[in-house]
Amino acid sequence: MLIPDNVHPEQTIYFNGSFVLEIIKKNRLMDILDLYIQTTSVRKMSMPVFLFCLDWLFLLNVITLNSNGKVELCS
Repeated sequence: MLIPDNVHPEQTIYFNGSFVLEIIKKNRLMDILDLYIQTTSVRKMSMPVFLFCLDWLFLLNVITLNSNGKVELCS
C-alpha cells in the first residue's frame, strides 16, 4: 500500500521510494541489482518493497528502463 492506515509511515512506499530516488539521482543510470544494493546500504528494505518503489517511480514518470535494462532518471 502506498499510505496504509495501520502501519508506521516509515514502512510506506512513499517513504522508501525517497531513498531509491536519492540513489538514482546521484548516479542517473544504474543496473537494478546495483541500485538495490546501494539503496539497502542506506535503508533496509526487502526486494518486494524495493520493486514496489520502482513501480511507483515509473508510474510517476521519474524513472524509466532503457534498452539495456538499466534504470535511468527521466529528464
